[in-house]
Parts: sequence; C-alpha cells; structure tokens
Amino acid sequence: MIVSAIGQGMLWAILGLGIFMTYRILNFPDMTTEGSFPLGGAVCVTAISHGIHPILATLLGILSGMLAGMVTGLLFTKGKIPVILAGILVMSGLNSVILFVMKTPNLSLLNKPRIQDFFIKLNLPDYFDIVIVGLLALAIIISLLLFFFNTDLGQSYIATGDNETMARSLGVATDRMKILGLTLSNGVIALSGALIAQNDGYADVSKGTGVIVIGLASIIIGEVLFGELTFTERLIAIVIGSIIYQLLILLVIAAGFDTTYLKIFSAGILALCLMIPQVKRALNLTLGTEKE
Repeated sequence: MIVSAIGQGMLWAILGLGIFMTYRILNFPDMTTEGSFPLGGAVCVTAISHGIHPILATLLGILSGMLAGMVTGLLFTKGKIPVILAGILVMSGLNSVILFVMKTPNLSLLNKPRIQDFFIKLNLPDYFDIVIVGLLALAIIISLLLFFFNTDLGQSYIATGDNETMARSLGVATDRMKILGLTLSNGVIALSGALIAQNDGYADVSKGTGVIVIGLASIIIGEVLFGELTFTERLIAIVIGSIIYQLLILLVIAAGFDTTYLKIFSAGILALCLMIPQVKRALNLTLGTEKE
C-alpha cells in the first residue's frame, strides 16, 4: 500500500508541476486544470482503445491539454476575459469535448496495453511498475523544465510573472508569455491525467473534479516543509509534497474513514497546510514577546 501511494504521489506530482508553472510563476490560478486533466486521460484512453501505442496515445493526451491551455490563454490575453473566468469557460466546454471524444461518460482499458505493462513484464514487486513510470516521467519533465527556464525564453517567462510592467518595458511580449505558460502547464497537467488514467485502467468525464486541490496541496506541503529553496529544489519539493499528501490520504483510509467523503478530507489537509505558516508566525511572535 505504501509503495502504491508513493507511485501515485509521483504521478500526481506531475499535476503539481503543471499548476506550479501558472500558480507560482505567473501568479494566477488556472481553472483549466480541472478540464485539461480529464481531457488528457480521455484522449489517451480513447487512442489506446483504437489500437494506438500507449506512448503515442500519451503524447496525444499532452497535445490535447496544450490546445486547451492555448484557448484559455487566447481568451485571457486577446479576449480580455479575466483568467479565472476564462479557465472556467474552457473547463466547462471541455466537459462536452471529453464526451465527444469518448462517446460515453467513462471508458475502460480492460485488456488494452498500458505504459506500465512494459515494466510489469520484468516481474517487479507489486506496484513498482507505477514507481518506475513516475520516476521516468518526473525525470523527463523536471529536466525539460530546468532546460526551458534556463533559456532566454524561459527567463522572459519568469520575468513576466515577477514584474509584468518591467518585463514589458524590456521588450518582453508578456501576452505571448502568458499564452505559452498556459499552453505548457496544461500539457504537463494532461500528461498527469493520461498516466493516471492508464494506472487506474479507465478514463472518466468527472475525473477532473477537485484535482486542483491535489496539485496545490503538493506545492503547499513542499513549501511548508522546506521553506526557502532554489528553483530545482522547489520542483523536487513538489514531488515530495505530492508523495506526502498521498500518504496522508492513505492514513485517512487506513483509519477507517468513509472514502465517499475523501474530497473533504483532501480540502481539510490543504487548509491545514495553508495555515501552518500563519501558526508558525503567531508562535514566533508569542515566543518573542515572552522573551522580552
């Protein structure tokens, strides 16, 4: 069970990395997440069901998420629609797109090939195939992100999030950076959706509900635990935060709580993590006052 939770944490960490690109770097929440996540899974599972190789199907899932993010970016920058509303509009529209792609509210991968099947053949211990898939995917994504953010284009993207007015004065096309950010982040999120759909063995139109909470929990837990970090360390902290979050959920299940209400426990865990910095600050002020 613990190995399974670690593997799941790695796959969900990819979602956290995608959200990090908009929530932390561009400093705005992107609600497209709850549409691009199940879209990636739906496109991937549908493609596999039609005989397409799992790796190619996963790439198609990524592409679908990127297109969804691009639409949000265009609505935000060119249509001048507030980013939260633009994300909600695209998220709502993607519900119909997913139904159009799958032709049904859910689609199974029973007796169909999946990426982890290549590692199952190695006769590894139970659930280690998920861990290997997660490690490989994270290694590729984190390496690509580090490469991207060390380029001039990546630095322009970071500058847009840090100070848009200053970036624009230096000749950075900030609208393009926002579109790029939303496109890339939703591609990463769709990758997470595609891998998790393969791991679960099915895609479902409602699978995106509440996933933004899981992604934010990965980011917040990592930040709370490790504090000030370098950029590379922050990416790794998101992975660790995601694994810890999944272990906490496993603990809730092991304690005998009804899994029907799992989402409220998820929201509660995130709320507690968000309050920890405030509690620490209050304690420091109290201790400082007492010492005086």
